[in-house]
Amino acid sequence: MLSLYPTPNATLLSSPTTFSQSSSPPRSTRSPPLFLTTPSPFNFSINKTKSYIFQPFISNSNNQVSFRFRMLHDSLPPLPENRIVLGVGGAGVDFLAAVASYPNPDDKIRTTSLMVQGGGNAGNALTCAARLGLSPRLISKVANDTQGRGILEELQADGVDTSSVVVSEEGDSPFTYIIVDNETKTRTCIHTPGYPPMIPSDLSQTSLSSALDGARMLYLDGRIHETALLVAQEAARKNVPILVEGERIREGLDDLLKLADYAICSAKFPQAWTEAASIPSALVSILVRLPKIKFVIVTLGEDGCLMLERSVDEAPQSEEMDVDILLELLKRRKDDNIAIPTCVSSPVTKLRANGVGTVCGRLFVGTAEKVPPSELQDTTGAGDSFIGAVLYAICSNMPPEKMLPFAAQVAATCCRAVGARTGLPHCTDARLASFLS
Repeated sequence: MLSLYPTPNATLLSSPTTFSQSSSPPRSTRSPPLFLTTPSPFNFSINKTKSYIFQPFISNSNNQVSFRFRMLHDSLPPLPENRIVLGVGGAGVDFLAAVASYPNPDDKIRTTSLMVQGGGNAGNALTCAARLGLSPRLISKVANDTQGRGILEELQADGVDTSSVVVSEEGDSPFTYIIVDNETKTRTCIHTPGYPPMIPSDLSQTSLSSALDGARMLYLDGRIHETALLVAQEAARKNVPILVEGERIREGLDDLLKLADYAICSAKFPQAWTEAASIPSALVSILVRLPKIKFVIVTLGEDGCLMLERSVDEAPQSEEMDVDILLELLKRRKDDNIAIPTCVSSPVTKLRANGVGTVCGRLFVGTAEKVPPSELQDTTGAGDSFIGAVLYAICSNMPPEKMLPFAAQVAATCCRAVGARTGLPHCTDARLASFLS
């Protein structure tokens, strides 16, 4: 028997209420999250029926196994069979100060609003993945301070398993000051890393094995690179696919990319890393230099994204095509009158980049949603939400033609609220229905 205790966000029930694992749980018209707790240790596999799922995670604070209970609409597609994803990287606190316009040097201005919430690339991406229905786990490090405890509590509330997060008894948790410019709808981040930093010896072999157990995917945001490399090597040994984020040039990132099956990059990264003359040429260079990569995506903000997918089959035509010319041809096929994200793609082609080489694959051009200016609030975390959606898409075996518009829609939804997590959609969000059907 499991005991059900109501929480502030739960449906009001008599306390405690019990029901067996085989019986149907109480139904709610609003379907809020409920939390079930049992003394540790307790082994429990995710149990899903047509109308509900249990999502387990372990609380660091009380050493209990908790199960998040969520109602699912009957019309939703089934969740991925294996939806465990492990992320390694940053989790911190964001202090978001919105201002009328970005200040000039030596200015004194006032905020129009102030928000404090969890942040960090890995923390944000895994929160997005959890809201979409995956079961994420996080390897990171925080201090046992007020901020660190808040970081863990917020992640746990969204269903992220933090049992592999290292908590230092001394030091400081990471945090970021973010200036949100209401005029230009841009954000400026000033990051302070946590101390002491995470090192491989912080992660025991037992914790590493437990974190990777049953994982469908490993996601690395490029931070805490020594620990990330340790996890990536073990994941590669277990044949767990690896997605690496290329936000900017970082120490140790090259070693992570060599083990990657997938890469998602910011707009400036491909050319900075490859020194290629154009972004399409840089994508070809990445696939040439990293033969294990199956696809690489570069996000371009309001201009959408580009994706180059490697093909294991030779192109039916032997003639090579310049990748920059192919991109221009694909752009002509876009319909700029469509507001929702779309995608156009080439057939399998032998693509050439001058001075780089050739690769056989498909080039995709994804568009971004045209968010009305009145609805656009903040781009903080847009890239993280895109990655979270791609993690979901890979676990769901979505084809690229569906994955890119889906990820773009999730990112656009995120941008409709201030902060990286405030606007992250759940799988029940009506704006995602057409992509999940």
